[in-house]
Amino acid sequence: MIRNRKGFTLIELLIVVVIIGILAAIAIPKFSSVKQKGYKTQAISDLTSLRTAEETFFTDSNRYATLAELSSKFSSTSGVGAPTIVPSTSYWSATLTHPQIPGMTCGISVATTNPVLASIGEGEPTCK
Repeated sequence: MIRNRKGFTLIELLIVVVIIGILAAIAIPKFSSVKQKGYKTQAISDLTSLRTAEETFFTDSNRYATLAELSSKFSSTSGVGAPTIVPSTSYWSATLTHPQIPGMTCGISVATTNPVLASIGEGEPTCK
């Protein structure tokens, strides 16, 4: 008498679990680097928005603003740290850190050297 068995053996199930584990071991580090790139992009986007707010303030007041003075024109993205602005009448610079990436500092400047990387052009945000 021949019996037809339907289902999976224990070995087949173990092989599938091992394959899923290998794929997860490959995918998780890739996902982590993608998240860090996203956090960096958030910080750069905030600095770009800050540049726009500072230039708008400058056209109105003929000087650059502090963060408190920009409260109506600039708000940082949720989860990104508040920028530290060094204003003057003729130049400004700002640095920003993201709490999800320890050690990363982003900076932007106008009419002065970038506080993070001196070789970057004026008004261009960069992270290090």
